[in-house]
Amino acid sequence: MKAALLFLTSVVFALFAKAADPAPLRVLMVTGGCCHDYEQQKLILAEGISARANVEFTTVHEEGPEGKKDKSHKISIYEKADWASGYDVVLHNECFGAVDDVAFVDRIAKAHFDGVPAVMLHCSTHSYRMAGTDEWRKCVGQKSMSHEKARDLHVINLKPEHPVMKGFPMEWLDKMDELYKNEVLYDNFVPLAKAYGEETKKDHNVIWLNTYGKAKVFGTTMGHANATMCDPVYLDLVTRGLLWATGKLGEDGKPVAGFEAKQK
Repeated sequence: MKAALLFLTSVVFALFAKAADPAPLRVLMVTGGCCHDYEQQKLILAEGISARANVEFTTVHEEGPEGKKDKSHKISIYEKADWASGYDVVLHNECFGAVDDVAFVDRIAKAHFDGVPAVMLHCSTHSYRMAGTDEWRKCVGQKSMSHEKARDLHVINLKPEHPVMKGFPMEWLDKMDELYKNEVLYDNFVPLAKAYGEETKKDHNVIWLNTYGKAKVFGTTMGHANATMCDPVYLDLVTRGLLWATGKLGEDGKPVAGFEAKQK
């Protein structure tokens, strides 16, 4: 009887513990477009972030009729008003700079304004820049219309005490990346790291935080080449940014309990 009671207690405890484990963060990755190896980058990001945090990815990858040179393709999921419904965060790694449909672009931004957190990587900053609306740019946190020639970037950590930047070096060499020129920084833009522009002769922010409506947004213009994205420093950074945007990053720069990477 005693043994049976102990067995029952252990079963109940195990079931309770299992039920108490938080569900993984549901991440929608939207990717594709001009000028980058999105076929590999979607794998690098999904595998790298999953190895660092309790997440599960759904990936939408589209290139358009003209393939990777098609900058004007409109990703189909964005045609729906509730395109981000059911996801905890959207990771944007896309490059469609020639899309100029204002209603389409405003619909993308609105999902974030209404509260869905975002992670903005590299060319997402240049996407939709031909549209006559500032809503996407306000969502990203900055306006940028061009970048300098690819070269090694000397990245300076501006806020090492911030949880997102804990573990990021005070200085980091980002090899053969593109420095995006900051033209406008919107009101809620918080710079976290910068690099010097050899062509513009001034600093430009390359890592930042933003608030857009109800959404928290993490962004970095770094990530042109697969080598940058594969770097553990980069993957650690993006993971911390994603966790911060979803409220799952501790002050120590580590995932809060339950959102550490699950053992395979």
